[in-house]
Amino acid sequence: MTPEAEQSQSEPPVEEGAAAPSADEDPPAGDEASAGGDSAGEDATSGDSADEDSVGAGDREEQARPEERLERAVRAAEQALIEYEIAVETFRVEVENFSRLHHQRLGPMYARLDELEAQIAEARAARTGDPEDMRKAHEARARVMPMPGVEELFHGWLDSDGLSPEASAMLTEQPVRPPQRVRPSDEARKLYRELVRKAHPDLAQDDAERRRRDEFIARVNAAYARGDEALLQELSVEWAAGPVPEEWRPSRAEELYARLEWLAERKELLSLVARDLEESAIGAMLKLAPDDPDRLLEEIAEQLLTQVSEREAELAGLLG
Repeated sequence: MTPEAEQSQSEPPVEEGAAAPSADEDPPAGDEASAGGDSAGEDATSGDSADEDSVGAGDREEQARPEERLERAVRAAEQALIEYEIAVETFRVEVENFSRLHHQRLGPMYARLDELEAQIAEARAARTGDPEDMRKAHEARARVMPMPGVEELFHGWLDSDGLSPEASAMLTEQPVRPPQRVRPSDEARKLYRELVRKAHPDLAQDDAERRRRDEFIARVNAAYARGDEALLQELSVEWAAGPVPEEWRPSRAEELYARLEWLAERKELLSLVARDLEESAIGAMLKLAPDDPDRLLEEIAEQLLTQVSEREAELAGLLG
């Protein structure tokens, strides 16, 4: 068979009027497969890009996590401090209530017992005339006094209205009393006038600057009210240095660390209050029977009554 015949049998006949396939028409199946392969390659490339994006997001998450952990730590510390404050205040109320009951029920017995001790010592000194017995009688009489109030029992931490002003001030960082009126020195007055002239809020050009000046002048006024010349000098240097540049301000992480430190300091102050409550005479007694303080009072009353009876008998024997 001739090559021309082979070619005519292998190629399909082209009808008259039919046009040959153009470049604009869809490619044959083989070309489609090739195009599909290219598309798959593009998908793989875009997948790699997506993976890179996810990795980048993971890195950003890792960078954000330290601050998030700090924020969670601060929230946990704040909640723990609130619970601790509640516990301390609850114990303070219990101690104060027990103190009042103790004073009302047992105060007269303590006073009677002290009086009997003094009378016994005085009767013994009168009988013997011994200087040592006379000294003991004097000391016994000096001990005869009313039951101590809440203020004495708790070393000044508490008064009849709760925490004393000094204790409250330590916990809230507020001044206990208005600052004492003092007469500032001539240098302090000079510094004060200069600072007010330079830092007066009316000289501000915008709201942010006015707030900065308001806060600064408040510090100047407080220092001047105390006559604190050294602090006024420091404020003068601070103002001359100008505002703190933005980049020097603490970061969010530094602010969170500072908050944690403040919470820890407040916890320490509360611990002092709790320790004084626990170590006080009334607090120590209350810890012996926290679930049934009334029964504890009854037991103490019985012991005191027994001691009173013994002292009365001893005094009667001395007086003959």
